[in-house]
Amino acid sequence: MLTITVMGAGGKAGFRVTRNLKDNAKYRTYYVETGESGRKRLAEIGLTSTPEDQALPQADVVILAVPDVLVGQVCRQIIPKIKSGTLVIGLDPAAAYAGVLPERSDITYFVSHPCHPPVFHDETDLEAMRDYYGGVKAKQTIVCALHHGPESDYARCEAIARDIWAPVTVSHRITVEQMAILEPGLTETLATTCLAVLREGLDEAVRMGVPEAAARDFFFGHIRTGIAIVFDVAGFPMSDGAKLTVKKAKEQIFRRDWMKVMSIKSIKRSVKEITGSVS
Repeated sequence: MLTITVMGAGGKAGFRVTRNLKDNAKYRTYYVETGESGRKRLAEIGLTSTPEDQALPQADVVILAVPDVLVGQVCRQIIPKIKSGTLVIGLDPAAAYAGVLPERSDITYFVSHPCHPPVFHDETDLEAMRDYYGGVKAKQTIVCALHHGPESDYARCEAIARDIWAPVTVSHRITVEQMAILEPGLTETLATTCLAVLREGLDEAVRMGVPEAAARDFFFGHIRTGIAIVFDVAGFPMSDGAKLTVKKAKEQIFRRDWMKVMSIKSIKRSVKEITGSVS
């Protein structure tokens, strides 16, 4: 039986991991949480926090469920306390890609991140349909990367990743850099920014007099249809009128050099800002 220590077990990401490990008989799990609100969350599901100095020396696996800006600081504190051969699993590529993880040749660093439940799915259960993040009811895929350590540890870490993000359908193996291209690059820097602009546009339509309920229904339906068309899911092309509208609007909404936010240089800068390691 593997012994797992979850650092930040009551936090935003950590609590999701905790819920999936709590009743998993394959593991003996310790939950480390220093925040008062996090400890309250643990108490709500019948768990208590274990002192770090007690949990770490016993761990075969350490899961870093702490904010990106704190990962470097936390790792500098805990990495000297773990035993040789420990698997250290990060839940986001930023710390690994920014180079803030302390070097130690006798441990393994692995990174896994959920893709989250897709826009187009086959879920019929209402709870699964409302599981927007994943890891509760909705099926999702994940991405995984072996950052440092022997190849034989990949499968061991991936199996744990499937358990903490369950239910998982597919696990994609990629590199840490590729994961950083996906997040923060593609999904946070680009997609979430565009979504924030879409929200501002919806709010403007309501301000201009469109009833909010009508605007939201119309907007959300057209977003789903638009995604299906643009990403070749619908099986039919964009209309000529829509193509013309998009061409004209892109010139007004986006700068010509907007693609530079997806450059490796920009992504490296972003992960350093996220982890607080900008020089």
